Parts: sequence; structure tokens; C-alpha cells
Amino acid sequence: MKHRFTRRALMCVLALTLAAPFFPGSHSWANDDLTPAQKEAVRKAVEEYLRQQQGQAPPAVGAPPTAAPVTGGKRLEELATPRAAGQKYGSTMQGSGGLIFARPFVAAPKAIVGGYTDIEYFNRANDGKSSFFDQHRLVPFIYGDVSDHVKFAAEIEFEHFSRGKLEGGSSGAELGVEFMAIDYLVADPFNLRAGIILLPLGKFNLLHDAPLRDLTDRPIVVQRIIPTTLSQAGIGFYGTFYPTRLSKLDYEFYITNGFTGFKSGDSESPISGKDGLKDARKGGVNDNNDGKSFVGRVAFSPLLGIELGASAFYGSYDPQSRRALAIWALDGTFQRGPFELIGEGAWAYAKDNHLSLMGTPVFDGDGAFAKARRMNGYYIQLNYHFLPAFLTRLAPSHFRPEISTFTAVVRWEETDLNNEVDGNFTSAREFQRVTFGLNYRPTEDTVFKFDFQYSPQDIGNERGNDNVPVQNTAFIASWATYF
Repeated sequence: MKHRFTRRALMCVLALTLAAPFFPGSHSWANDDLTPAQKEAVRKAVEEYLRQQQGQAPPAVGAPPTAAPVTGGKRLEELATPRAAGQKYGSTMQGSGGLIFARPFVAAPKAIVGGYTDIEYFNRANDGKSSFFDQHRLVPFIYGDVSDHVKFAAEIEFEHFSRGKLEGGSSGAELGVEFMAIDYLVADPFNLRAGIILLPLGKFNLLHDAPLRDLTDRPIVVQRIIPTTLSQAGIGFYGTFYPTRLSKLDYEFYITNGFTGFKSGDSESPISGKDGLKDARKGGVNDNNDGKSFVGRVAFSPLLGIELGASAFYGSYDPQSRRALAIWALDGTFQRGPFELIGEGAWAYAKDNHLSLMGTPVFDGDGAFAKARRMNGYYIQLNYHFLPAFLTRLAPSHFRPEISTFTAVVRWEETDLNNEVDGNFTSAREFQRVTFGLNYRPTEDTVFKFDFQYSPQDIGNERGNDNVPVQNTAFIASWATYF
């Protein structure tokens, strides 16, 4: 009854409106004498009639106006083929060509796309290479708010890509999924996670994005012993406790595939005194044995500005699951006013790594073992944040005290990738470096970095019997931003 009344009222209004121009004196009534309330009533009556003709439900109270339809007369959410009435699961969707739109996120978009990028400039004095620019990373992030309890996160990394490298297939270019996690949120103290896990081994591996770092180069210890970015497929859980009103305890524990110390057909481990564990991380998605690895981190913050973390990794790296790889790490953060002190140390032991799979020793050209068993390294970094007042007065729109800052940085680091100097272990690799940096952040999400490195022991130098250090210097600049 209501539908018939609305339709008749609408037809009367439309008839009067259309007939008005043909009657003397009616033009003023049709256009000017209607009150705003009457005009609004006509508009609503027309919209309601059109909705009823199309079988649509009326909009919720306070809902925004409907946007104009896309090309073809339908919005994307209208193209999504709905499930049958009352169907909560299953794949019996109706449709043919429209099935490409039969996805729940089309009808109710819930994903967020962001990411970061950086471009770097290198000029190393003694490495024999020309100075160069490198579009190092383009990293899209995808975050999905699937439901109140289910969350999705993924990072896709394009490294060292350019048009020429894409077309030519250069080995320098890399494309991969950095991490991918499906979380089921239970409560602050306990949540579940599955996917390609960003391993909580040290703190740097968890916070390695270029816009977050105050120096361009990553510390050597997190390039060789905890080869960031380090991710492996697995499952686990994490959570947060609040022991007191000011303190916080975070933890993460996972079971993962682990490192791949031997590729298919190899008889010698890629864990070496030259590159450490860097080349063994690439097998983290496809396991090379039946054993699984365990990794976890606990971080305690007694009060705001202080955090101490301890983490460990244990698993087998050979095809027979007989050789254990163990890694331990400690990290700390101290903040007070404009000063920030951060540091991280790591130790690793790869059982029998100096032997081939047949049990024979692997020597280098100098008669020393070529494969490392024990490694260690650390870095300590001091940051000072400031913003000169004269810059704010000179250009207040560019130098804003509430969001802009300069940071002066000094970092010392040292890493030993083969520290067994007894017996045949004489070909150790010792890396030392001090870095001075200055960067500017117009906002917290964007940074311009300028660094100077000095290495009393060159990264490329192998210590022989004479143990002569080789000095090296470098100037590095980079630009990085989230988007």
C-alpha cells in the first residue's frame, strides 16, 4: 500500500512539474515558489522511487550521498557476485565473466596499500669501483583488516631494479615477499601468527626500513650474522604484558623452516668466513631437511625510553638435520631528551661447518679452513636530535619544530666472522668501521642522509699471518620516504 501511495504521489508531482511551463503563471510556482523543504521532499521522492524500481534498500540515516556510478553503470561493489541467500561459505558463486569480481574485498574494501622507497649514492675510495646512484628498494606494503580478530600484512620488495635490469634479467635485481603474516588476535597477552615470519632475532631485523634508520648502510653484524632482512616460513605466537603501570614486556616465539646451509647437490656449506650467514638465509621458504627451527625474543621496558631485548635461534642447517646452528643476540635502546643510544650484539655457532658433507675439511688457498664455525659482532650508535632556531625563523614552513628534526649520528661496529684462531683457523675475517652521519627529516616519514665511513680494517680484507689492516673511506648519501 505504501509503495502504491508513494508511486502515485511521485507521478502527480512529476506531472505537475512537467506541465507547469504550458500554463500561464505556473512557471514561478514550478521553480521559485517551492520552499526548500518542498524541493527536498521532491528530491527524496524521486530517489526512493528509483531505488524501489532497482530493488535497493534505503540508505542508512546520516549516510553520505551515493557516488556517481563507474563506466558501465555499476560500481565495483555491485559487480561482486553475491553468495546465494543464507550461504556463509563455499564456492558456489553465480555468474560467468563477472566471477573475477566475486571477492569479498570488492564488495567491502578493507585493504590499505603503502610502502617506502629509497635511492642511494655511494663513493668508496679504495674498492676500485666508480661512484654510483642506486635505486635500492621499492617496497609496497599491503595491510588487510579482514575482521575484528583476523589481520593480514605483507611486504613485497623490489631491489636494485631499473628498466635495463628488468629487461636484461640482471642478477643484481631481486624480487620477493619480505614477509607475509596472517594474525589471529585473541588478546594483548596472546595472539597467533602464521606465514613468512620476520624473525625476531635482534631488534634491527624488526625495524629495518630505510626511512626508520638514521644511517644509510646497515651495521655489518646485521648483514652477515643476522642477515637482515631475515624471514622464514612458519607459525607462532606473540603478546604483551604490563607488569606495572610504567613497565611493558613483549615476546614473540615461532617455529620456522630455518636456514639452508646446503643447497641441492652442494657438498660444502655456504656459511663462510667471508659472508657469514648471508647466503644461507635464501632457503628459508623451502626447507632442506625435516627438522624445524625455533626462534624467539623477549623485550622488557621498565619505563618509557628504555628497552632491553634478548633473542635466540636454534635449528639444523644440513640435509640430514645433524648439524646445529645457534644464534644469540642482545639489544638495547636508551632515550633521554634529544639523546638516543642504541646497540646490538650477536653470536653464532655452526656445528661442523668447516667440514663437507662427506666429513672432509674444506681449506682455502692459504691452507686454512675456509668455512666459519664461530662468529660474533656488535654495533653501538649514539644519536642527537636538534633543530636550529634560526632555520625555523628563516623558513617556518620547511623547518617546523613539532615535526622536523636534524640528527647527528656516530656509530662504531666490529664483526669477526671466523674467530677461531687456534689450529688451522687462521683466516679470520675482521670488519671494523666508524660512521659519522647527519640527516634531516622534514617530517618523521621522510629523511635525507649524509654519511662518512672510515674502516681501519677494510670489509674486503682477509687477515693473513701478517694481520695488516687495510684502511678504507666512503661517502654515502641517501633519500628515503614512506608513502
